[in-house]
Amino acid sequence: MTQGKVTVLGMNGHVGHHAATAFAARGWEVTGLARGNRRPIPGVRFVEGDASEVEDMRRAIGDSEVVVNALNLPYAEWDRGRMEALHERVVAAMGTGRTMLFPGNIYNYAASDRVVTPSLAQNPQTPRGAIRVRTELALEAAARRGDVQVVILRAGDFYGPRSSGDWFDQVMLREANKGRVASLGGSGVGHAWAYLPDLARAFEVLACARGRLGAFETFHFEGHFVTPEEMTAAILAAAPMPLKASRFPWVLLSLLGFVDPTMREVARMGYLWEHPMMLRDTQLDALLGENFATPFADAVAETIGPYFNERAALPGRNRVPA
Repeated sequence: MTQGKVTVLGMNGHVGHHAATAFAARGWEVTGLARGNRRPIPGVRFVEGDASEVEDMRRAIGDSEVVVNALNLPYAEWDRGRMEALHERVVAAMGTGRTMLFPGNIYNYAASDRVVTPSLAQNPQTPRGAIRVRTELALEAAARRGDVQVVILRAGDFYGPRSSGDWFDQVMLREANKGRVASLGGSGVGHAWAYLPDLARAFEVLACARGRLGAFETFHFEGHFVTPEEMTAAILAAAPMPLKASRFPWVLLSLLGFVDPTMREVARMGYLWEHPMMLRDTQLDALLGENFATPFADAVAETIGPYFNERAALPGRNRVPA
C-alpha cells in the first residue's frame, strides 16, 4: 500500500531530485516532470514536459494529492514578473484540493535578522529578496482563496551528493583538483546550510502531516549552522587528498558584476555570508523528531565523496573510491 501519490515538478533540480528519491523511499507513488530524464530514479515515473506549459504540468500531476514545486529560474530571468508567473502557472495546473510543497530561502530577510523564525516579519533588502516575498504572497493568496494548500519549507544554502550548480560545486571545490578549497563567509560568522537528503525527507514528513496543517503554512529548516572555519575543517577532514584552504575573494564577484548581470545579483547577496542568520522552528522540530538530521561531518563527507570520484579526480591518479 502506497503512502499516496506525489508529483515532483523539476525532477532534475537540487530539491526535485532529492525529493523524488525521498518520497519513493517512503513508499509514495512518485511522478517526476522534467525536460529530460537525465537523472533517472528507481521507482519514479518520468514524464517529459516543459514547466512553461500548464498542460504539461497537468499531465504530470494527474491525480496526485501532493505536488512538490521544485521549479526555479536562472538568476537572470527572475525579474519582470517571470518568477511570480511561473508559480502562478503551477497553481493553475494543480487545480483545487491538492497540497503544494514549496522550497523557500532566506532572501526574504535582512542582514539585521539574526534568528529567523516563521513569525519574523519579512524585510528583504535586495531585489531578489523582494521577488521571493512577492512570490510567496501570491502563493498565500491562492491558498486563502481555497485554490490549493501551500506548505513552504524555508532553508539555507543547499549541499548534497551529486548536486551541481551550487556553492560547493562552483566556488568551494572549484579548484579541488589543484589541491585548493575556498572558504566562504566572514571569519566566525555562522551560515545556514541545508543538506539536501535531509531537506527532502522533511518535505515528505510535511506531506504526511498535511491533513493537520492550515491552508497556508511556513516552516523553517535549521539544517547545519556552521562557520566557514567549521565547514572548511569538515571538508579537509573528509577529502581523499590533501587540500589547502584559502579565503574566497568576494570582491571578485563584484568586479565580474560589471560585465555579468548574474554575477552582479549574486554579489548583492553577499550580506548572507557576512551576517549570521540562523533558521529556527520549534514546530518543525517537533514534527521531525529527535536525531532527524544527518550529522554534519557525515553530510559533508557524503557530499564531497562523489565530487572527487566523478568530477575532480586529479590527472594521472586513480579515481577515488566512492
